[in-house]
Amino acid sequence: MSTELINALQTLKEKKWIDLTHAFGAETPRFNAFKGLEKTTLFSHDDGFFAQNFSFAGQYGTHLDAPIHFVRDARYLEELELKELALPLIVIDHSKDAAENHDFTISVEDILKFEAEHGEIEAGTFVALRTDWSKRWPDVEAFNNFDAEGNPHAPGWSVDALKFLFEERHIKAVGHETFDTDSSILYRQNNALLGELYVLEQDTYQVELLTNLDQLPAKGAVIFNIVPKPEKASGFPVRSFAILP
Repeated sequence: MSTELINALQTLKEKKWIDLTHAFGAETPRFNAFKGLEKTTLFSHDDGFFAQNFSFAGQYGTHLDAPIHFVRDARYLEELELKELALPLIVIDHSKDAAENHDFTISVEDILKFEAEHGEIEAGTFVALRTDWSKRWPDVEAFNNFDAEGNPHAPGWSVDALKFLFEERHIKAVGHETFDTDSSILYRQNNALLGELYVLEQDTYQVELLTNLDQLPAKGAVIFNIVPKPEKASGFPVRSFAILP
């Protein structure tokens, strides 16, 4: 038996593991255009075994978006390589800004300030935007955060910040705690999710509705995004977790 891998696994298991994934159900927050999860019992223990049928949109709960989600003729979920799903993790904390301004939109200047404190963001990393929006889960009203006119207010990425990360820092993927990549105010201004489109045009993936980012360091952890492999899928619920240094 190879001892190198066994020792590496033992080392990992001695570290602290953080679940970055919400449990989801019929009543938890979801994109408004989607139906709630439907779950039925196919067989009970009285039949000899317990089995259920689940019906939900691919982008439900904490989920991974494949490039095809927004980009024609791009990669499906099943085409993502395994090693793409395990990456060094960077966490940029703007939870205080998001608490003060629900329309907070991270800028290039914000990223440069982060780097001044923590060092340059390395290539090939997964960069997560911490806003603590996940603490509103599973309160649907608080998570949607609609104003009197029915407009949502939630923080997010700017296109410029994403371009800087992918084109100047050569990161691999991004994640966030909200429904969308773009802040709500940018979506209303552009009438489109230009940030999400940009990310998926990079032939990579993103993870939405992450949680527990407040338990992670700015640098040093690694993220694993373990996702099923349905055929020709644009996205699917993911079990994301981090291992701390």
